[in-house]
Amino acid sequence: MTIEKKLEDLRKKSKLAELGGGEERIEKQHQAGKLTALERIHLLLDEGSFQEMDKLVVHQSHDFGMEKRRIYGDGVVTGYGTIDGRTVFIFAQDFTVFGGSLSGANAAKIVKIMDLAMRDGVPIIGLNDSGGARIQEGVASLGGYADIFLRNVLASGVIPQISAIMGPCAGGAVYSPAITDFIIMIKDVSRMFITGPDVIKAVTHEDVSMEELGGAEAHNTISGVAHFAAEDEKHTLEIIRELLSYIPDNNLEDPPYRETSDPSDRVSDKLNFMVPDDPNLPYDIRDVIKEVLDDTYFFEVQEHYAKNIVIGFGRLGGRSVAIVANQPDVLAGALDINASDKGARFVRFCDAFNIPLITFEDVPGFLPGVAQEHGGIIRHGAKLLYAFAEATVPKVTVITRKAYGGAYCVMASKHIRADINLAYPTAEIAVMGPEGAVEIVYKRELDKEAGKKQKQTRVDEFRRKFANPYIACEKGYLDEIIEPNLTRPKLIAALQMLENKRDKNPPKKHGNIPL
Repeated sequence: MTIEKKLEDLRKKSKLAELGGGEERIEKQHQAGKLTALERIHLLLDEGSFQEMDKLVVHQSHDFGMEKRRIYGDGVVTGYGTIDGRTVFIFAQDFTVFGGSLSGANAAKIVKIMDLAMRDGVPIIGLNDSGGARIQEGVASLGGYADIFLRNVLASGVIPQISAIMGPCAGGAVYSPAITDFIIMIKDVSRMFITGPDVIKAVTHEDVSMEELGGAEAHNTISGVAHFAAEDEKHTLEIIRELLSYIPDNNLEDPPYRETSDPSDRVSDKLNFMVPDDPNLPYDIRDVIKEVLDDTYFFEVQEHYAKNIVIGFGRLGGRSVAIVANQPDVLAGALDINASDKGARFVRFCDAFNIPLITFEDVPGFLPGVAQEHGGIIRHGAKLLYAFAEATVPKVTVITRKAYGGAYCVMASKHIRADINLAYPTAEIAVMGPEGAVEIVYKRELDKEAGKKQKQTRVDEFRRKFANPYIACEKGYLDEIIEPNLTRPKLIAALQMLENKRDKNPPKKHGNIPL
């Protein structure tokens, strides 16, 4: 065969690979409002940067007539490219080829780029759109999933892993995204569940739609499985690009730095009026967060789940930072089971990837109730405590108002290795709120008629003696009491001081976080 003939044959096969399941199935994909795997990749990556790998791989199955149904690429597009000039590895399941189902060859393609991403120390992105394991391959497809799961686990905390659910993702397939760091789902399009509605109805007699069971809303608001709810595919890819802008390529690098025109010494008098003096009045902590960050911009994560705690990314003086904050606007900011889980996982991710933690604290304690106790609030609350205590990245805490009971300890207090702890003059730090404390300490006195008239006096006395920030400052538990308008320059100064922080945990294989 001449060189010309070989080149012609290569071009023909490459063209077939780009067509995936064929023009008819591509058209069906478009009619459903969905892009093809290649189109998604080209939209996500920098223009012209994608380098495809294993383009001509086909499955090796000979059962069920499959030997006559070999399609180049075998249902997944893999390779590497750049996002804002940074290298990433990517795989995108191709629903036009066997419904994007996973075969042995298909899994081997994904495993190869995951291994390369680990060796090169760069992020791995998965665009999931698959009907699940390829039935015709039996255990080979199941083994392929397990091979991928192993890589997800080994890569965890070493390189960032991001999953976008662009269509169905069911059965065992859901466990790969579940191990990754962030999951983005598309409203009214994405589906994630272990068992579908039909199986559930047969086993438990429950009637539920696919959307109610495993749609973007369910996993962003109820289960907490997903981190973002995108409006469409384009929005999904924009979220991935923005998310990566805050995260380093691997666990040995620092987060990206971005120049800002927002002055580091900017004083915001608005902050002096954002936190109400009355400890029982709600306010939105996100207003405080935005006012402090560069260009007043906050990239919130898991916005719709466990709203009593707020997490996300921002920048201070150009540096990428992670925000963890109690939300007084929801459940008065009390910590419950879901909020503890949400905060703990985020803290551990940021610690793994060298992203400094800024904590805004206004917490009345852990949420009381039989359901919370029986649901394991002790165990779940301990996760957040464990995460903050274990973290060795720079940790700066600002107490804006209440810091009561065990929740004070948990929310990055000085006692669990926070580096700099600040408080507003409105801060109250105590075992419990003044009203509750007076009810216990002066119970006998208050039972008497004369005592009832003295209750407010006792409350005021308790607040003056025990619940103000000056007592904690005298003991060294707070480094400084600051005016709210100075929050931004104080935080930036602390981060500059902590830029070369070195801290470590005792040598061990790993700890035993109370899962």
